Amino acid sequence: MGIKDSVLVEIKANTLAPDISPSGDTQPFLPLLAPSPLTAFTNNTVPILSGLCTLNFFAAESVISTTATDCWASFAPYLANVVCCPQFDATLVIIIGQSSKYSGILALNKTHSKHCLSDFEKILESQGANDNLQKICSFQPENLTEASCPVTDVDEFERIVDSPGLMAACGRIDPVNECCDQVCQNSILDAARKIALNAMSNMDGASISPVNSRRIDDCKNIVLRWLASRLDPSSANGVLRGISNCNVNKVCPLVFPNMTNVVKECESVISNQTACCKAMESYVSQLQQQSFLTNLQALNCAALLGMRLQKANISYNVYNLCHVNLKDFSLQVPPDLLG
Repeated sequence: MGIKDSVLVEIKANTLAPDISPSGDTQPFLPLLAPSPLTAFTNNTVPILSGLCTLNFFAAESVISTTATDCWASFAPYLANVVCCPQFDATLVIIIGQSSKYSGILALNKTHSKHCLSDFEKILESQGANDNLQKICSFQPENLTEASCPVTDVDEFERIVDSPGLMAACGRIDPVNECCDQVCQNSILDAARKIALNAMSNMDGASISPVNSRRIDDCKNIVLRWLASRLDPSSANGVLRGISNCNVNKVCPLVFPNMTNVVKECESVISNQTACCKAMESYVSQLQQQSFLTNLQALNCAALLGMRLQKANISYNVYNLCHVNLKDFSLQVPPDLLG
């Protein structure tokens, strides 16, 4: 049995539940859909907005409050991939979707997108959120536009797409079942393909295949905004977060540094167990400082590191030897709070 297989066998049983030690101390646990880690803020300040954004932020007031909590100043960099950025993205989808009820448009132009994103950040900052969310979440004003998707008009969208079918698939989802069955995600993809193909089929002499994958991805955003316009903000947030968490849990978000020292101390026949485990402890601590992870992400990271170790000629199960487990891959306490 290779290191990857042995690791999966040993830690898979603990993937979906926190480990409770004999002392009764529970290990940190982030479920499939992480809840807001903090209570709501009460000492808000009044933001000074541009006055140039036409979006109705008040239509999603409760969701904005959730976003400010999920992206709280000190925690945002460490909760970015698990909680903050998915919630940040979902809230903007909801705001544009809700505003489309009156504008009839599912996207902003480039000028408005800059003003609206700036205003949105100011609102979040006034409620205690981090003041650098654009960078933390790699979000640009262009993300609020139609990008390359050719359809933004609500009436045109509904003429092309099977709207009742889309609502039936996505009006309400089970976060766990959706990640397995992908009923809503497949319906979103189908709708995105239809509106992407529609413009190409209307072009003289243009072939409708193959469709640029980037265009389909851009059209997915339009589909999500339309969905958000047909649900109340809270329900829309549940659907969007459920879908995003399916994607979040598929990958390992960690960046693996150079493992030269681990290879030196642990490759082939391990002559000095203490030196090997110290090298592993040092290496894993570098990973741990990067981000909070869900348990499924930690499992993916453990498996990925296991494969890298195996390729580096480390055939012994150093996870077992050095008592490395899932929680070791995830940040336990943000450095800002260590004093």
